[in-house]
Amino acid sequence: MSGICTGTGVLPYAPTMNEIHTSFRGMHWDGDIPWVTPTDLGELDGHTLTISQRRITKAGLASCSAQMVPPGTVLMSSRAPIGHLAVANVACCTNQGCKNLIPTESLDTWYLFFALKMSVPELKALGSGATFTEISKTAVESFQIPLPPLSEQKRIAAILNEQMAAVERARAATEAQLEAAKALPAAYLRGVFNSPEAKSWPRMKLGEVCDLLPAKSIATVGDAEVLAITTACLTETGFQPSGVKAAKMWAVDAAECVVSPGEILIARSNTPDLVGRVAMFSGEPKGAVASDLTIRIRPKDDLNPSFVTAYLSFLYLTGYWKDRAGGASGSMKKITRSQILDEQVPIPPVSEQTQIVARLSEQMAAAERTRKALERQLDTINKLPAALLRRAFNGGL
Repeated sequence: MSGICTGTGVLPYAPTMNEIHTSFRGMHWDGDIPWVTPTDLGELDGHTLTISQRRITKAGLASCSAQMVPPGTVLMSSRAPIGHLAVANVACCTNQGCKNLIPTESLDTWYLFFALKMSVPELKALGSGATFTEISKTAVESFQIPLPPLSEQKRIAAILNEQMAAVERARAATEAQLEAAKALPAAYLRGVFNSPEAKSWPRMKLGEVCDLLPAKSIATVGDAEVLAITTACLTETGFQPSGVKAAKMWAVDAAECVVSPGEILIARSNTPDLVGRVAMFSGEPKGAVASDLTIRIRPKDDLNPSFVTAYLSFLYLTGYWKDRAGGASGSMKKITRSQILDEQVPIPPVSEQTQIVARLSEQMAAAERTRKALERQLDTINKLPAALLRRAFNGGL
């Protein structure tokens, strides 16, 4: 990259303050100097760099290997993860984890940015090091990019900036729609269980209307291969068989833990955001077992299992168990079987339970279809920047 950017393409040493003032056309610092690290680039990865509140003093700059760069510098993280990029919109300094590329008058800043963005896989391949992966100054200096006339660089950069801005708008809109779709199950359940009608329903303890079933520990030296149900199986829109994992359990325990269709599984121990998550077992895969990380219950004949599941999902989605789970660890919380069995569950007439379940089933299925469609749409959008870069640098603009 020599000859494309000022100096060797990377400032080769920490300049003195006099050199900084000279190269920055007499700029004077009244206070501490903005400080950028590869972490900032990792958070942005492709956006103009807005300097954070992090600062370094002039004395600190003089005592370390920080490098001063002017606005318009293309910053690239050169230590793992290699290849995060940003354009500095103010003068700042960086540490050794960044390579700073200051374009000359014959190189457009944003063209350089996009050329490097296109080349991230090749740049990553140049990384080396035993302690941590890093792309060296020499490797950066010798790296080549296509260099058309300046007017063509500006044309390409302008088109790409416009296209990338459109992609960002599409991404933001789709992400907002996806978050709204993810919130639908909770909204539907609140509509049922926070309704005026729900307040008039009689209530009974879950332990009075459900049977508690065995759930045994996974054993690293168990003598039986099993398909164990995990929290990944439990969702508000239904049981997900893809979350089942292979495990070992003692055969005598496994025989007691095989789950039947219609049983309800509740996450007994998990992170604060996942403890208490619930789903009704759909019947697949056959022979799946419940470990002791789940609480396993089966409603009695006068109670619709899907209705109970919906109510327990309502509790989970509204943060009920997150607020009541115990445990010394902040990252892992537990609810007890006694808490579940003592919980008061509303019991409307069976005919009303059936109507509610049918309505919720349709709503949840529609919400799931919407969520999946938006996830596919977001995946397509996320692939667009790479496709646009390939097109631009293959002469497609």
